[in-house]
Amino acid sequence: MNDSTVTLTLNDRDEAVQLFGSRDQYLRLIRDALGVRIIARGDTVQIDGDPTLVEQAERVFAQLRQTLQRQESLSAENVRTILAQAQKGDNGAAPAVPAPVTSMANNRSVRPRTDGQAHYVEAMKSNDVVLAVGPAGTGKTYLAVGMAVNMLRQGAVKRVVLVRPAVEAGEKLGFLPGDIAAKINPYLRPLFDGLNDMMEPEQVKRYLDSDIIEVAPLAFMRGRTLNHSVIILDEGQNTTIAQMKMFLTRMGNGSKIIVTGDITQVDLPGNLKSGLIDAIHRLDNLEHVAVVFLTEHDIVRHPLVQRIVKAYEEERPRRKK
Repeated sequence: MNDSTVTLTLNDRDEAVQLFGSRDQYLRLIRDALGVRIIARGDTVQIDGDPTLVEQAERVFAQLRQTLQRQESLSAENVRTILAQAQKGDNGAAPAVPAPVTSMANNRSVRPRTDGQAHYVEAMKSNDVVLAVGPAGTGKTYLAVGMAVNMLRQGAVKRVVLVRPAVEAGEKLGFLPGDIAAKINPYLRPLFDGLNDMMEPEQVKRYLDSDIIEVAPLAFMRGRTLNHSVIILDEGQNTTIAQMKMFLTRMGNGSKIIVTGDITQVDLPGNLKSGLIDAIHRLDNLEHVAVVFLTEHDIVRHPLVQRIVKAYEEERPRRKK
């Protein structure tokens, strides 16, 4: 089959600059993903290659232009999302822009960027307990923090409690210097990173000082009841069954629990069974409990991360369900 050529004329040079990306990075993403040749000159784009691929590229540019009109800017994630839809054979309609989860300190918004993430956000809105499972980079922790910050801003909850099992320290943190926040801080770094993106650092500090935001190792949750709170357990795959039961039963009135984890990365010693894996099977059919599985297709970090995860998944023996 002979190659085909399509030439697109853009509105002006400003649109071209936004559409092409810094140093033409968006053009390179499209070219590498679809295997077409792209030549950009001023406010025109020439696409050469297999007719089917050229047609896909033409649809991608049309959707990117519509997205640019709505958002007034584009990101690499926008380009990757639209490319993924084009390659799956979705129709030429521009994808709906998901509602933001919360705003960030720099006035940008946190919003789901894949269908899987959108499903995860909806599950958090609609359920009291959510178990989110997926590989690194799928936004499990970041979106959970976004949901917690949004509920706090809206007054739907009074507190946010961030919890993580300190497996490496065997939950024995007493020998470390500082108060409990300082002791557990290395284990909660991903949660703090999300908080500092979405809130001013001074406000995060004030909330920590006043216990509106609390950080706690899992071992310190025993015997407590948490009312009107969002409680996030990160790295939930590294809890034992007993620890997971203890954690889930801390939920009081008006509270929401979100557990995130990667069940392919269990660091428990010996033959201990992961409490997250156990909870997925025990709680899957309970009302007001949602189990969400994110995959490598939901990774929104550097595109190479998706391929790395897939490579390791292919080498690893499949777990029995």
